[in-house]
Amino acid sequence: MPGARAYLDWNASAPLLPEARAAMLAALDEAGNPSSIHAEGRAARAIVEAARAEVAALAGGEAENVVFTSGATEAINAVLRRGLGGCCGRDLAVGERVIVGATEHAAVFAAAAAAEIAPVGPDGLIDRAALAARLVEGPPALVMIQLANNETGIRQDIPALAGIVHAAGGALVVDAVQGPGRIAGPLAAALDGADAVILSAHKFGGPKGVGALIFADRRTRLASALIAGGGQERGQRGGTENIPGIAGMGAAARAVHAAGKVPERLIHLRDTFENHLNHIAADALIAGQGGPRLANTSLFAIPGLSAEKALIAFDLAGVALSSGSACSSGKVRASHVLRAMGAAEWVIEGALRVSIGPATREEDLERCLAVLARQLRGRGNRPRSAA
Repeated sequence: MPGARAYLDWNASAPLLPEARAAMLAALDEAGNPSSIHAEGRAARAIVEAARAEVAALAGGEAENVVFTSGATEAINAVLRRGLGGCCGRDLAVGERVIVGATEHAAVFAAAAAAEIAPVGPDGLIDRAALAARLVEGPPALVMIQLANNETGIRQDIPALAGIVHAAGGALVVDAVQGPGRIAGPLAAALDGADAVILSAHKFGGPKGVGALIFADRRTRLASALIAGGGQERGQRGGTENIPGIAGMGAAARAVHAAGKVPERLIHLRDTFENHLNHIAADALIAGQGGPRLANTSLFAIPGLSAEKALIAFDLAGVALSSGSACSSGKVRASHVLRAMGAAEWVIEGALRVSIGPATREEDLERCLAVLARQLRGRGNRPRSAA
């Protein structure tokens, strides 16, 4: 519609799906506590268990191995501060080795400040040889690696990495938050080999404030619950369940799973945007271009363009995008992801992220490009230097 804002920040949060909204409204009318045995309690329990099955199906797991949380950050903290039990034939409890990828989400580094770092190459992919060498330097490790990076969209080969981790007796936890609806092929295949998977509802059309930790089998569990309580979530996470939030997550998971493969339109929109971007600024650098990455993400930088100033100009012009992660209290900070990839300072200081979804319109991206062109007016269309 004329004058409508262009929302191009789906990696930060996707709009709520109609199916999720409807499920949440219906759940709000249920008075029962899922732990109660009367009819009202059983009705509430049925909502939770139906959603559990839908979330499990999305990730290719079993319903009995899904633990609902308040979001991905809680799930990350639960794993990294408590460890896994019953995994790989032993417990990998708190206090033992933790290895995380150099480009993980900020929540991972906050939860495991003493973790060893698995380096990435300039392409943003985990250096497999370096990871294998590090794993054999000590006892079995708990390893956490993203399926796809929230800033660059660069996607890791989880089955291959799982093979390396398991060969050294370790366990692999995968932050798959950016995966649903944004990768080519089934999500379950992309997560093959993971011992635990983390999802966040609001990244794929569910509500904010609910997520899931999905274990590979019934033997695997948290070494101890992060939240002690009344035994909810099979003793893994105490507290009365967030019924409306869980219902919304289940409905969103069902919708994304039913949609199947990533729409070709999404890839077409991304590639068309990048082609026009290169026409406006021949010296633009696009992270991960030509390599494995999310179908919906373009992280780019242009020499001389400040991300902080550009974001203000975009917002005033009705375009919502990001400089990277949206989890830094609204602040624009230098990207640790790009720094780990060895990017030049102008890239780190100027990186902007456009992330789209099924509801994105061609005119949204056209508006973004028009605003960008106005910001670059007078600078010329320079070829990019190698520096």
